[in-house]
Amino acid sequence: MHKNNKNLSFRFFYLAVGVVAMLFAGVLYAWSILKSPLAADFGWGASELALNFTLAMSFFCIGGLLGARISKRAGSRIALITSGLFSAIGFILTALLRDGNIVLLYLTYGVLAGLGIGIAYNVVIATVSAWFPDKKGLCSGFLMMGFGASALVLGNVADSLFKSSLGWRTTYIILGISICFVISLAAFILKKPDEDTRFPEASKSKTQASEDFEKRDFTSSEMLRRPSFWMAFVFISFLAAVGSSAISFAKDLSISVGAKESLAVTLVGVLSICNGIGRILTGILFDAIGRRKTMLAANLITICASAITLIAVLSASIPLCVTGLCLIGMSYGACPTITAAFTSSFYGMKHFPSNMAFMTFTVMGGSLIATVSNKVLEVTGGFAATFAMLLGLTAISLVLNFFIKKP
Repeated sequence: MHKNNKNLSFRFFYLAVGVVAMLFAGVLYAWSILKSPLAADFGWGASELALNFTLAMSFFCIGGLLGARISKRAGSRIALITSGLFSAIGFILTALLRDGNIVLLYLTYGVLAGLGIGIAYNVVIATVSAWFPDKKGLCSGFLMMGFGASALVLGNVADSLFKSSLGWRTTYIILGISICFVISLAAFILKKPDEDTRFPEASKSKTQASEDFEKRDFTSSEMLRRPSFWMAFVFISFLAAVGSSAISFAKDLSISVGAKESLAVTLVGVLSICNGIGRILTGILFDAIGRRKTMLAANLITICASAITLIAVLSASIPLCVTGLCLIGMSYGACPTITAAFTSSFYGMKHFPSNMAFMTFTVMGGSLIATVSNKVLEVTGGFAATFAMLLGLTAISLVLNFFIKKP
């Protein structure tokens, strides 16, 4: 007992290590910055580079499943080392590209780096979350904040290095080695608690108490047969679609309502900051007021964000556009935190790595809808129809939200 209590005192250290590991893994999301020198050197177009990011996110989801399998059979340490190696090889081989064959980029960055980051994402969340059964939301929020902040932090570092004497090739190599080092270091630090470790009891509000149901661990096949899983999957995918869409055209959206380019660039950064804030706040809310109210709050914020942005487009209002983008950032940040906290709360921790891997495919769902959003934008030539469509999806999510019941 004494040993377990002593180990328990280290859980916030494990959380800090997990946040740093997620910060380096999240560099995959800095593609809008990382793609710039590739477009300049090889002449690849926007659609070709967009496909690479879609591939990276697809293999990121597949990497989550692979990470769960490796972790189950060989342990989290081997899984994280594998993740570091895949990521490093992907970035280094991208740096060594010499001709304009974009298929090679799809294989190096899209497949290898995507798989590597996906493995790390799943294993770090599963390992660290096991230490916080009493604070699921807070733990998920901080981990997701680290992952989301990477595009802002490491993305800007990479951009500065691109413009230095090092150039983009050396920068890609540095990124690959750094990711491998940090994730491999985390592999030797992070571990799951012993089975007999006793955790503090989670404090329950009246709302949470009313939501209680029989706790048991669901296998992935059992989870996939539950209507609650599919309703939550669609719910999160629709909410994430709003953020995914806005991220893909935030700068152009701002300029369309009359913002100067300097302000438009700043708003892209603000969107990322609000994304990180949303992850933390959602985690705190999840622990304080329970799953149902947190998901409802996230849904209502997303509806408001879509509606305000739509009005901003129709009235060419910069203040409303700024407000809308801030709310979109916060609502998008809520999605990954809800994904992790919801999965562990509804389906237990025993099979969490595998269950989380399946639920993470909501990232792909949101990305695919974002692709549709961009197509609507291209066809209509304006943002009004796009945000009208997204507002409709958030309304559907609100209906689904009321039907998500205990498994």
